Amino acid sequence: MTEASHPYPSIARRLAAMLYEALLLFAVVCIGFLLPYTLIGALTQLTPPSWVLRLHFLLLLMLYSVWFWLHGGQTLAMKTWKLKLVDRSGKPLRPLQAVLRYLAAWPSLLCFGIGIFWALFDKDKQFLHDRIADTRIIFVPPAPRPKSAPLDPPQ
Repeated sequence: MTEASHPYPSIARRLAAMLYEALLLFAVVCIGFLLPYTLIGALTQLTPPSWVLRLHFLLLLMLYSVWFWLHGGQTLAMKTWKLKLVDRSGKPLRPLQAVLRYLAAWPSLLCFGIGIFWALFDKDKQFLHDRIADTRIIFVPPAPRPKSAPLDPPQ
């Protein structure tokens, strides 16, 4: 079965993966954002301007997402939920395509979740940011387990 022929996962499965992803991103933000600024503030008594904080936050999440999408097509949550991000033909994403999907996901989520509701009416049940970036999320069933050799009978 090629990646292009994998079934589309249910919206519920993708929403559950998004919730799990949010928990993982909380840890990423704690380590990559809060920890450095807490240490900088404690040691120097300085606070960076708000635009620096926002830019750092967005770039940190983009680095996490785009890196995983380009290296296997799956974030940690997507691996757990057996989801994979591919382009329309089932091939791995191109770097600019991954960045476009990340950038399109922000308004898709922040505008009252319009990009998520889009999937309810989309013919392939894809999110709006997937349509914009020409990507799709597919379900990747677990690989079959190899048959183990039978145990030798006791003698």
